Amino acid sequence: MAVLTAADLRAAAFRTLTPQLSLQAALDRMGFLQADPIRAPARAQDLTLLARVPGYRAGELERRYAELDAEEDMIPNYGFVPRAVQALLHPREVAPGRVEREHPALLEEVRVLLNGGEELHPRALAAALGRGRTVNAWGGQSSISTRILGALHYRGEARVTRRVGGVRVYGPAPHLAALRARPLPDAERLRRTVHLLAALYGPLPEASLRYLVSLSGFGLPHLRGGLKTAFTVAVREELAGARVDGVSYVWGVDHPPSDAPVPRGVRIVGPFDPLVWDRRRFEHLHGWPYRFEAYTPAAKRTMGYYALPVFQAGRAVGWANLSVGGGELSADLGFTPGFRQTAAFRKGLAAEVQRYRAFLTGPALPE
Repeated sequence: MAVLTAADLRAAAFRTLTPQLSLQAALDRMGFLQADPIRAPARAQDLTLLARVPGYRAGELERRYAELDAEEDMIPNYGFVPRAVQALLHPREVAPGRVEREHPALLEEVRVLLNGGEELHPRALAAALGRGRTVNAWGGQSSISTRILGALHYRGEARVTRRVGGVRVYGPAPHLAALRARPLPDAERLRRTVHLLAALYGPLPEASLRYLVSLSGFGLPHLRGGLKTAFTVAVREELAGARVDGVSYVWGVDHPPSDAPVPRGVRIVGPFDPLVWDRRRFEHLHGWPYRFEAYTPAAKRTMGYYALPVFQAGRAVGWANLSVGGGELSADLGFTPGFRQTAAFRKGLAAEVQRYRAFLTGPALPE
């Protein structure tokens, strides 16, 4: 068997960008789509889908959410999952949070409304109940009703039915009530969670998969200890792996890196995309550290507020800060030292920037 190289792993990682036939097919293939509210130039979920769904437009997931097999939930971060994946996360056993302990009567009022089948917008609910505000975990102010709806959503007693201007609107979740009555076995939930992460983000360093599994404790809080065991069993007995340049990598047995086609062309992807999410793998395979600097003071940024990695033939060669003003897209580009821009690269980059232009500035899609 030939020895695997970093180039093999780069090609295998690039398979996550395989085009899908539809938005639903992309969600099903991934199993988890991370969300983030920053729009610079678009939200993380839209940038990730643009990379996989031909012709995808900014905001399409939000517009079509109600018709899709998609739910907002957490594994290993907050995002979108098909219901088959959400079944791994519920029932979710969690101790009452601060707002639940301090406002039990209000909690029950909201439960009654949900059980009556009402759809609840946080602002409308707050106005109807006439309650005050409470400090959230980040030190800001959040309406108590918003916090309670979020707590019930996390518990699986509510679901996000749609968004209005980015604000979550909640409703009852009968499919999760049915799941509480007949949950999947814990062992199956744990094993499938580990394998989902390995398939979506792999091949990746064993240490990175361990970190992803630990993050998934937020989605499976009462099964944290079991997650550690499921990870150990998967690495030892179920996943494939090898050491490449001194780093232990793992991947699903159905996706061997050795048979991945060599990537071609120029691609720009978002900072939360599975292709670049793991910074440990990125630096090992591409030879330089990519940084997400939205929360870095402006004077200390080296790449920009929201730099998107730029790839040529599967190798990261730079980054792009894209912005829209006056209906036009502008691109501020940076490249790694010594990178030589060929005519083919410049042509491919122009085509990729044009794809983003259509994604961000084209005519609005019908509601």
